[in-house]
Amino acid sequence: MGFIGGKLGYRILKAVSDDGKTGYMDGSAYDNKSKIATLLGENIWDEIRDKVVIDFGSGSGAESVDMAEHGAKKVIGIDIREKCLQAGRQRAEKHGVADRCIFSTEPTEPADVIVSIDSFEHFDDPAEILRVMHKMLSPTGSVIAAFGPTWYHPLGGHLVSVFPWAHLIFTERALIMWRSTVRSDGATCFREVDGGLNQMTIRRFEKLVGESPFRFAEFEATPIQKLKPIACRVTREFTTAFVRCKLVPR
Repeated sequence: MGFIGGKLGYRILKAVSDDGKTGYMDGSAYDNKSKIATLLGENIWDEIRDKVVIDFGSGSGAESVDMAEHGAKKVIGIDIREKCLQAGRQRAEKHGVADRCIFSTEPTEPADVIVSIDSFEHFDDPAEILRVMHKMLSPTGSVIAAFGPTWYHPLGGHLVSVFPWAHLIFTERALIMWRSTVRSDGATCFREVDGGLNQMTIRRFEKLVGESPFRFAEFEATPIQKLKPIACRVTREFTTAFVRCKLVPR
């Protein structure tokens, strides 16, 4: 992917951003808003009310706590990073929901609902994650997910998208070379950057679900607001802001 590489690509990227800052995707879009309700819609509260919920990839626990405060019977925040689990515990304690909001690397019981926010574009092996989710879910349960931007979105490269579609213009090597001057994590490819980046497209996600133990009960490719007039099945890879869906066992 990408056609400008080598020293030329590196120099252009350094000229555009020599400090690694892009001005995009800083989380400000969710200031004073519930991220989970913004991405999944207000009906998510009805979906999780009085249910055992797994927040898969819970991060620092903001969404886990939000669900506990909106009526979930129990929320189990799952993450592989201990610092995130600890942050989640502290957040739950601060908000007074520690009695029904726990954080762990493994679930303690089957879930009625698994919620996954902004994760499927980061999983190193998303096919395996779908199988793992299936094992964590009760037979009548569901997975409710939202993620993006997907790979062909203008900012699909996340923090390596120094400007729209930069991740499609520059080679992975040039982007990683540029990134190595501002980040010290030693990443040598997109999959190794903080959080991982698996270049997930909408088409690939549909294929993964088709080969998984799940089927789509609901699916929506939500268009970028400014590109909505040209958004359609043909253009959706480039015009979709994020994907949201509901999966149920076959």
